[in-house]
Amino acid sequence: MRAAVAAGADALGFVFHPPSRRAIAVAEAARIVAEMPALVAAVGLFVDPAAAFVRQVLEQVTLDQLQFHGAERAAFCRQFGRRYVKAVPMSTLDQARAARYLEDYGDASAFLFDAFGGARQGGGGQRFDWRRIPPGEKPRIVAGGLAPENVAEAVARLRPFAVDVSSGVETAPGRKSSAKIKHFIHEATSVPL
Repeated sequence: MRAAVAAGADALGFVFHPPSRRAIAVAEAARIVAEMPALVAAVGLFVDPAAAFVRQVLEQVTLDQLQFHGAERAAFCRQFGRRYVKAVPMSTLDQARAARYLEDYGDASAFLFDAFGGARQGGGGQRFDWRRIPPGEKPRIVAGGLAPENVAEAVARLRPFAVDVSSGVETAPGRKSSAKIKHFIHEATSVPL
């Protein structure tokens, strides 16, 4: 957390999906979030959770936004009274189908375009064809295969609201590198606006 904040991260994600090798215990997430500085957002990531589990997490962890990466419907996502980001599985959608997908989540605060889909749930470091991202007014977050070596290209070409990284700044699954985080954020913010 400290390395990401020191490097200039605007948000930190906490994976509440036990099968993930990046999953965090609820108590540990609560401890970290309590130490986060003001104006750095805490985002809770879920994949097809039970509503009771999301509520349990929210009782213990002060999250600014929820991020849903599964087949959750919009009514499920909105029931918790928090802004939510809906992940869009770009490995299984072409541009037209992605546009229809977005229509189903009209109250999402943003969309996160990732390479996951099918049996994969993200975090695999796979890039997708960025040309398939549909146009729209809602903030776009790009993920999937981003790393210090290509994030500036993604920002320059796509002009997203934000970029999201996990495996691209790791030395091993779940082990973040302070140097890679710093390099990634430097590259992401080096593109002239």
